[in-house]
Amino acid sequence: MDHVWSWIALGPLHLPISRYLLMMGIAAFILLVVFPLVLRSRSAALAPYRSMIEMVVLFIRDEIVLPNLGPKGSGYMPYFTTLFFFILVMNLIGLVPYGSTATGNWSVTGGLALTSFVIINFAGMREQGVLGYFGHIVPRGVPGWLYAPLFVIELLSLVTKTVALCVRLFANMVAGHIVILSFISFIFIFGTLGTGVGLAVSPVSVGLVLFSLLLEVFVAFLQAYVFVFLTAIFTGAAMHPH
Repeated sequence: MDHVWSWIALGPLHLPISRYLLMMGIAAFILLVVFPLVLRSRSAALAPYRSMIEMVVLFIRDEIVLPNLGPKGSGYMPYFTTLFFFILVMNLIGLVPYGSTATGNWSVTGGLALTSFVIINFAGMREQGVLGYFGHIVPRGVPGWLYAPLFVIELLSLVTKTVALCVRLFANMVAGHIVILSFISFIFIFGTLGTGVGLAVSPVSVGLVLFSLLLEVFVAFLQAYVFVFLTAIFTGAAMHPH
């Protein structure tokens, strides 16, 4: 269970402040304050960072959002870009010493999946209308006796898709940290066999940890991309059932 550091009292409400909430707050601060300062700055030293941010935004628009959502996907760009950078920053600050990966918590990934669930269904209803959206859930030409069970199955699939987003992001981020802890534990496990054995294993263990950390950086980008990409696919399918 997440360790609670302190509580904020708002009348009868007592809101817990945990390390994951703190990491989310830091990520939100970076997106709301640091990113705008970098993008608006005319400093030549920050030009490479501005270019990288712009390149990522253009990639999300041209390779993820527009191919899946169509021309109307431009209106959903603020959500997809915010989603990508928010997940990415949370993944990366979790690799900083004394940091914590917020996306390694069920509540955080569940909240992100819930926002995707809302945007998927909102986009579908906005494009087709409420009746048209639910009318296209079951493919046309299905025998009448199959319509009811298929309708229920398709409704459940709307939920399972977002649950899969939650579980995939959570599992991948936790798995990487477990591997790193396993490699670090080798030093202590083999150290019990003797000081010489521990010293011999330590360089190998440290090398594996460094390699895993570099791999974790790649995974941080990859999981942010996969979450946004799958959300775009599900949103496009809701908007264009045919």
